[in-house]
Amino acid sequence: MHITGYIASLFIGISLGLIGGGGSILTVPVLVYLFGISPILATSYSLFVVGSTSLIGSFNSWRKGLVDFKTALLFGVTSIITVFITRKIIIPRIPEEIHIGNTIFQFSIVTMVLFAVLMLVASISMMTSRQVQTDENNTHTNFIKLIIYGVSIGLVTGFLGAGGGFLLIPALVLLLHLPMKKAIGTSLFIIALNSLAGFIGDTGHFKTDWIFLITISAIAILGVFIGGLLGKSINSAKLKKGFGWFVLLMGIYIIIKEVWFQ
Repeated sequence: MHITGYIASLFIGISLGLIGGGGSILTVPVLVYLFGISPILATSYSLFVVGSTSLIGSFNSWRKGLVDFKTALLFGVTSIITVFITRKIIIPRIPEEIHIGNTIFQFSIVTMVLFAVLMLVASISMMTSRQVQTDENNTHTNFIKLIIYGVSIGLVTGFLGAGGGFLLIPALVLLLHLPMKKAIGTSLFIIALNSLAGFIGDTGHFKTDWIFLITISAIAILGVFIGGLLGKSINSAKLKKGFGWFVLLMGIYIIIKEVWFQ
């Protein structure tokens, strides 16, 4: 299973290199089901892996002039703060058993089910592949919506350890009027900042296996470079739809496993 996990880690990076995102959403399931790591610790490890791979991906975009750092900081400040607070203050205070009336919910199971729901939403986003349109003559920025989006994405990243690129890109296009390619590159940089800030927020809450974590991250980063090379000869749009179906099936599998086979 560990060998399969290392291979899956490589494909997480390859998908990032090929389609500019999406692969990171598989990091938590890989850590939980292939490496046997608890869901809460897996979300922490995922933040480091996703942050590292996204940072490399954003560097590749920056070399092509496709990262707007000013926009990234403007949009990212609320989400970065939210992720840090979520990991540093909120997560450690949530009990493993949540009592609602006479029903007891295991927080680890709730985490995986919510993550599966996130995978379903992300898969639909990848399969529909709708081109988000914006009026480039409209330079008005709705800062209230910007703050709400930033906090929302920060909560998603903080609780579930996923980057939320499929949420970020439409926000960057519609609210900040970035061209699509620049929105993708900028979203990778924001994801990197969010994820690494969340991991820093976990400092002192978990005992980190640095050798394992760096190994997984290095394999995923290698996959980013492989994906970048393969992307020159592969239709990324078709690949994204196919990957979306795979994420959909994985999300359904997680819900079935966590809800009916516990």
